[in-house]
Order: sequence, then structure tokens, then C-alpha cells
Amino acid sequence: MALDLRLIRIGIEVLGRIQWYDDPRMNIKAAGTKYANPLQNDCTVTMSGLSRATRDFLLTETSPFNDNRTPKRLIVQAGRVSTGTFNLFTGDMISAEPGGPPDVNLILKAKTQNAQAGNIISTSGGATSKLSGLAAQVARDLGVSLDFQAQDKNIANYAHTGAALRQVQKLQEAGGVAAYIDDDILVVKDAGRPLSGRIQILNQKSGMVGVPKINEKGLSVQFLVGPETVLGGALRIESKFNKAANGDYVINQLAFDVQSHATPFFYTALCTRL
Repeated sequence: MALDLRLIRIGIEVLGRIQWYDDPRMNIKAAGTKYANPLQNDCTVTMSGLSRATRDFLLTETSPFNDNRTPKRLIVQAGRVSTGTFNLFTGDMISAEPGGPPDVNLILKAKTQNAQAGNIISTSGGATSKLSGLAAQVARDLGVSLDFQAQDKNIANYAHTGAALRQVQKLQEAGGVAAYIDDDILVVKDAGRPLSGRIQILNQKSGMVGVPKINEKGLSVQFLVGPETVLGGALRIESKFNKAANGDYVINQLAFDVQSHATPFFYTALCTRL
């Protein structure tokens, strides 16, 4: 049976144009963490095998001294030859630096919506406003789409002055919900509940790696990276070796580690039991 080879693509967007780097001869590593709360998702990408001209271009374009102050976006896609790639991470680049010798690496770091952390705005919602309406306004301010799955309610005297990105925290506190940005989507859902219709059955046959571990908050489990996993979605654990862990959970934190020329191609999820 033929091997189902892994795919990793790195996209770098400068001035609205995306350049993709996916040469199979390149050594690509990407690791980061996504949070189902207002913390910014983060990612670090290390690429080896780039030409000197490409490295110099990326280092120049992403330098804080570059006159082009528009956000530069980092896009990480992963997948398999049989199924194609899916978006693993999208964020604004915060640094690019060369690796130390003897390796000729380029190290890129990014955070979700980092450009909006410095965008100062002032907004108010009047005497009372629907939570769904406030969420839609926050999504427009941040330039992302909205997935609203919370029970709607009236919010009194909503107002915000400060960084546009801080509105996600303000929205969560005002509505008593879970609010977070997953790549280009603002998600607002009921706290402690999974996203509707997003449940993944996880066992040894579907990609579970090792044995799930119960902790004080719920469970930690490692499994193969795939497009069916969603931050804030549900996991149904079916373990033969730790039956006490079996049951349904909601994903609160999702770390990823993918490499083109090494073993890691894993998610590590921290979950709360439903």
C-alpha cells in the first residue's frame, strides 16, 4: 500500500499578494497553540532550504524598520496527499530572523490579529444592545467573519475605548460567554459548551497517539493532525487503555506540531469534560 505522504505549505502575504513555499526538498517545521479564549493564538515556523535571495526578501519585508507598515500575514497549511491541505494557522507576523550557523534557517513568528492589538478605537452600544449585534460589530472592526453560537441576551451600556483586539475580551466578559478568534473567524459560544455539530470520535483507529491523560481540568490527548478537528469543538474519547477517560469533551486549547522531515505531525488538545 502506498504511503499517504504529508503536505505542509507556508504562505506569506505582503501587500495583498501571497507567496507559497511548499517545495518537498525544504525542511519545514511549524508549532503553535490555539486558545478558545481571548488569548492570541501563536505560531513559530522554521524553514530550511530557502535561497539566499528569498531569505533576504522575507527578512527585509518583515523587518520593523521597513517603510511598509501594513500587516504581513503568515498562513500555515497542512494535510495529506490523498486529501489535500487545510488551514492550520493564520496570523500577523511579528518577527523574522535567521537561524544560527551551521543551519541556514529562517524563523518566522506570528500571532492572530496582532495588527489589531495596536489599532485604537472607541465604540459604544447604547442603553441596551443584543449580544449578537455587538459580536457582529466586533467582527467588522477586526475584519473577520462571525460564528455566533451563544444564547442571545441584552447587554446594558456596552462601551469600549482601546485596542480593537481587546474587544474580544470585553465581549466575553459582558456576555458571560466564550469569545475567541480562530484564524479569520470570531467565535462566540456558550461557555463550557462545544460548537454545534462539531464532534470528532477519537480512538486508536482514528489517529489517537498514546494514552489520554486525565488532569485537574479534564483531559490531555495527542492525535494526528487532520481537518476534522476544530477549536471549541467536541471530542469523543474511546480509549482501550484508559477507559476512565472515555466520554465527551470540549477542546479548550489546541497545540500543533508539524514537520515535513521528522516524526511530529500531531495535535495536543486540552479538554474539559462535558
